[in-house]
Amino acid sequence: MDIVLSTPALNVFEQMALDDCLVRARPLETTLRFYRWTDGPAVTFGYAQFVSEVRQAVQGLPNAGPLARRPTGGGVVFHREDLTFSLVFVALQRPAEIYRRLHACIHEQLTRLGTENSVFGEKLPAAAYAPSQNHRASACFSNPVENDLLGENGTKMLGGAIRRFGETVLYQGSLQLPAARENPAYKKAIIDAIRRFLAIDLKPRRAEGPLLQAARQLAQTQYAQQAWTEKF
Repeated sequence: MDIVLSTPALNVFEQMALDDCLVRARPLETTLRFYRWTDGPAVTFGYAQFVSEVRQAVQGLPNAGPLARRPTGGGVVFHREDLTFSLVFVALQRPAEIYRRLHACIHEQLTRLGTENSVFGEKLPAAAYAPSQNHRASACFSNPVENDLLGENGTKMLGGAIRRFGETVLYQGSLQLPAARENPAYKKAIIDAIRRFLAIDLKPRRAEGPLLQAARQLAQTQYAQQAWTEKF
């Protein structure tokens, strides 16, 4: 079944763990999920990033919140007002092609909504995608890469990270607009984009107790553990 999964508010470690659990428990299903956050900001960073560089990136920022290593790649992302979402689905295309097609669909839907945005089309060298640049942690929303979406002032407004588990893909995305997570129109735009991207319908479903319990346990045993946070 292809679903939009509704969950209770979770902390940053539980958010990462739940996406991980969805890949393990439902690898052949399509699941779109919008994060509901517990109070306070948080920071996520890419699987391959060095935590020492991430800590330098957030040093001096007031109330940055806890740091959580993602199961996907990419750079440092600050979660405050953003609409954060994940998508688990089956795909055979390369990650770069998935990224291009998915963001093109989101671009189209945001444009229909009246939100000014553009697709960043510049081809960058491979070094631009590295988790570390000049011994500094790459920051997702400071440095757009090809097929990210830019706002009217040219700053990055949508980015995401992809990881493939065999034929199953996990995409974790962030729409960085003022009060984005409180605006239902943005959620609808993302849902409509996913429907177009995968040519499917999506039915709402609440997360079951066993799934949430597994995610909370994985958060405690892995994602909130120092050994995972300081993996690299």
